[in-house]
Amino acid sequence: MKSLIRCTTVAMTAIAILASAAAAGNWPQWRGPNFNGSTDETGLAATFSPTENVTWSAALPGLGASTPIVWGDHVFLTAQVPGSRELWALALDRRDGSVRWRKRMGTGFTNQQGNTGASPSAITDGSTVWFYFGTGELAAFDFAGNERWQRNIDTDHGPFDFLWNYGSTGLLVDGRLIIPVIHGPMERRGGGKARQPSRAAKPARGFLLAVDPATGKDLWKQDRPTDAVHEAQQAYTTPVPFESAGRKMVLVTGADTITGHDPATGKELWRSPTYNPARDRNFRTIVSPAVADGMVLACAPRSGQRILAAAVGKKSNEWTWEKREHSPDVATPLTYRGQVFVLVGTRKTMLCLDPKTGKTLWDGDLGAKAVFQASPTGADGKIYCISMKGEVVVVSAGDTFDVLHRVDMGGRDCRASVAVSDGQLFIRTDDRLFCIGTRKAD
Repeated sequence: MKSLIRCTTVAMTAIAILASAAAAGNWPQWRGPNFNGSTDETGLAATFSPTENVTWSAALPGLGASTPIVWGDHVFLTAQVPGSRELWALALDRRDGSVRWRKRMGTGFTNQQGNTGASPSAITDGSTVWFYFGTGELAAFDFAGNERWQRNIDTDHGPFDFLWNYGSTGLLVDGRLIIPVIHGPMERRGGGKARQPSRAAKPARGFLLAVDPATGKDLWKQDRPTDAVHEAQQAYTTPVPFESAGRKMVLVTGADTITGHDPATGKELWRSPTYNPARDRNFRTIVSPAVADGMVLACAPRSGQRILAAAVGKKSNEWTWEKREHSPDVATPLTYRGQVFVLVGTRKTMLCLDPKTGKTLWDGDLGAKAVFQASPTGADGKIYCISMKGEVVVVSAGDTFDVLHRVDMGGRDCRASVAVSDGQLFIRTDDRLFCIGTRKAD
């Protein structure tokens, strides 16, 4: 383990970088500058449509669940071309939506649940952008499009073993690019032997991998043991950072529990109680951890009726609170202004919860026609949600449930969260990206 001085220096540097990114109005990772779906941005367009308050819209070469990543004059995202399944890493000009550069990144996949190779979102620190794909392809480019390095996690660490293909996004924290691979083989029904991937000598085990962002080389690999069985071993979640009393962790949900790891070594420092006490075989997890006020939330998969919270770092065999309530199956809860907003996509409803107690402060029906899978975004005192058919519903983040705006932006398979940067909204429908509002820097 690094010395205390080194850890403190790294932590202070990471905090400074994070503060700088937030102040500059950038959206550097999937869940934004605060890693929780929120930003301090204000003054966003109150109303918009495919023709109202649109600065530009750009056609994309294909579908993708990846959220737009915005830094300065650059917008980064990925796409998979229908038919050929070509995967593309894209850099657009933030000023007009034109293509600055694009790179072909292999061939993806499509399954019956709609997951494609373009589900993970890009990550940037303002000088380098890292693109990751469901095929395991991971590459770094500078902002001019020059490749710095490229590798494949699936090839280097054994084949991914997921029923619905890989779909997690990595995390850049403390000078490390952390890649989650929470997977495992599924035994055949009827007591048969476990299914083995064709290229694997041993059954797949879940792990976290830390990669050097500058070189692409491995820094550490941490196995993640579990008692989960069958599909419950598999997760499509993204890690989040956590810090309390000077202690830093990386939290990741999957395989029936949440674990906290030392970002410097990968060592497991904390483990929550199981959120699957009945050992349901099909509890694959898609909802990433949501952190608020020292608590981390877990949501029962498949729109179960349990939302749970634990105090991070506290050793206990029980959750701090458990709420018998319909939970989201896909959308990760939003932490914003000290409260947690839970989008229950299949029911098209939203809950506002007190993270300390689990008390419901309000709930409401979003009135959408289609289900929601994209995670909600908090900004300007509002919550932005987009359904799979491109219906954007804007809700007040105040003390009562209030729908402020509702508009159909078009689409058929919209899974990307809304991004916010420097006074503008970036809304991806499926093969089109809208830039809404006036940039503050203009």
